[in-house]
Amino acid sequence: MSPSVISAAAEPGLLRRVARSYASRRTVQLLLPFLAASGAALIAAKRWPQAGTALLVLLGLGVIALVVWLVRLWQFRPQPLARRLDREFAELEDSTGLLLRPTSDLNLLEELQQQHVVERLDALTAATPALLPAPWRTSLLLTGLLLVVAGVCWFLPAQTAQPTATVATAPAVPLRFVGKPAPAKAPRIQELKLLVTPPAYTRRAAFAAAQPSFQAPAGSRVRWRVRVSRRASAPVLELGKQRIPLRAVPGDSLAFEAEQIVNSSALYRMRFAGQTSEDYAIEIIPDRAPTLQLVSPKPYTLVEFGQKPQVGVRVTVRDDYGLSRARVVATVAKGEGEAVKFTEVATDLSAQLRGQPTQHQLTYTLQLRQLGLTYGDEVYFYVQAWDNHQQMARTDTYLVQWEDTTVDASGADISLGVNVVPAYFRSQRQVIIDTEKLLSERKELDQSTLASRANEIGHDQKVLRMRYGKFMGEEFDESIGQADAIPEGEKEEHHEGDGHDHGHAHGTPATDANPSSLETTAALMDPYMHKHDDAETADFLEPAVKAKLSVVLSQMWEAELRLRTVRPAEALPYEYKALRLLKEVQQQTRVYVKKAGYTPPPMPEATVRLTGELVGAATPQRRADVAAPASQPAVRAALALLGRLRRGQSAAAADAALLDRAGPVLAQAALQRPGAYLTALRDLRQLSAAMRASQPAPCPECLPVVERALTALLPTPAPAPTPASAPNRLSRRYLQALGQP
Repeated sequence: MSPSVISAAAEPGLLRRVARSYASRRTVQLLLPFLAASGAALIAAKRWPQAGTALLVLLGLGVIALVVWLVRLWQFRPQPLARRLDREFAELEDSTGLLLRPTSDLNLLEELQQQHVVERLDALTAATPALLPAPWRTSLLLTGLLLVVAGVCWFLPAQTAQPTATVATAPAVPLRFVGKPAPAKAPRIQELKLLVTPPAYTRRAAFAAAQPSFQAPAGSRVRWRVRVSRRASAPVLELGKQRIPLRAVPGDSLAFEAEQIVNSSALYRMRFAGQTSEDYAIEIIPDRAPTLQLVSPKPYTLVEFGQKPQVGVRVTVRDDYGLSRARVVATVAKGEGEAVKFTEVATDLSAQLRGQPTQHQLTYTLQLRQLGLTYGDEVYFYVQAWDNHQQMARTDTYLVQWEDTTVDASGADISLGVNVVPAYFRSQRQVIIDTEKLLSERKELDQSTLASRANEIGHDQKVLRMRYGKFMGEEFDESIGQADAIPEGEKEEHHEGDGHDHGHAHGTPATDANPSSLETTAALMDPYMHKHDDAETADFLEPAVKAKLSVVLSQMWEAELRLRTVRPAEALPYEYKALRLLKEVQQQTRVYVKKAGYTPPPMPEATVRLTGELVGAATPQRRADVAAPASQPAVRAALALLGRLRRGQSAAAADAALLDRAGPVLAQAALQRPGAYLTALRDLRQLSAAMRASQPAPCPECLPVVERALTALLPTPAPAPTPASAPNRLSRRYLQALGQP
């Protein structure tokens, strides 16, 4: 077979491979945003069922358009493909169309050019498998945007489909009017219908109220529709302090309606053609935040050695209308002392709340190793939850600690004795107390115990002496507190082992007439040396204080000597003298600094002292007797009027204003407790209307009901002292008999 025949057979397959590669890449680019859009549409249809039909229709149209586009894309159209290859690659020399013609129709020059194009196209395909460019940037950006939209739809609160019931199909509720009944031909309200639509996040269906007073979730949309007997002025809805005129219903000349979103409890009534209805209550049910109860673990959990480094968490979550989100927040504490580092890790648990249940038990496992904990580290965690109205609640903070196995927990130190009695702060006064206590118990102690306790007190005296000796520049035990002279009464008591130098008693001369070269060197260096143990140069105390402190050290030395030699009674005078001198040193070293401030002028004592004159000496006082304001004056005035009416007295039409002023106070109480005060409020309005029209009370039994309700609004009076009852005749005689001798 000739080369021309081979190239002619390979040409259609070569172009088909290029077309198939381009079509596959374009298919992926189209499917990615389409799948993201389909997911967003399905999530939105599930969250908002009322828009589900439209979204599904759009999704079906999108599928049809995608199928048509893919069919056209995968159709092999060689001529447009050849023209595009010529535009994209100059190496083909605008000759790609020759590949579509059979070789028998080509002349020699065209046949050579066809073979040249086949070779160039083979080389381009080998170098770049994706020969025709297909931009990915637009497809990826559109896919990311649609995924974000899908995520937003997933986390937004769901909304149930609205019911088909309307206010037109709601049953009529009874409506009563106060005052004189309207004439038969006068316009009046024939019926009232109420439709309550709870907020979308509650996922509650709209309902028709069966009574004029009803309950509704907070944020509900309430629609009032009234039908009148004949056309007149528009009815007016009085909702709390608002006056809302009802608007006419299109297509029905005798129907009027009003719509209002109610967020708090309120009273309402209707006014039409001079008639006023009774007050009715709307009790709002507030949306409470979620409640969380941590079932496990305990507030403090220790993961001991050998246990798995994980802790299970179980939390029971409840809400009124549904839960939307939850997460667990863990704070990891690593390190010891000042090198502690804290890291916060939040884990989303919203996937467990699909369908937005009103009650669910969340489960989670704290993996200590994944959180970065090691032995001795701690993790603090709490759980948060959000409801459909984005109200948040959280649990208390719980602690999990991983036991540190490097700590020496041997029981050897458990058996060691622990001195729980605090050690005395040894002072000169405490040394005296211990010495006097030893003397009082001396007869009950044996000689060894007495010597041991005396030696311990002597040791305390030594420690105290060394402490005060540092103030004198004495740093060594041998030079602290040595007395310059020994009292005459103590010379005969020196003996060997008493701590004094008795070298001359053993034949050693007291002085050396020929000093050694070492002493000569020391004498030469003496002016140039800093002597820490020189009491004259080691401190900055005044000479008088230094001399007195030196005597204190001498007295302590003598007291220690007698305590060491088991003579506590002889040591006591030296201890007292040392204490007295120490107090004098403390007083002598104190510094008085006068405070800067106001210096009053000197008092003229010669003229005012002991004269008994008190004019102007008393502190001026401003005093005024102000009567306490009466609480609830409107209620008290209304109660006084009701008392007169109950006793059969007549009242003028102007007295109705007293009842009207007490009406707002009673209405405010009816908002809080409709069952206790709403009936009394209606009776009060009837009494006021009858009194204003100079008519008798329409219901005599209303008077005690209104009176009890107004009396309950008054504050509890303060208890007043009651006078004791006078003794009777028998008691007086008994008291007289007791007083007789």
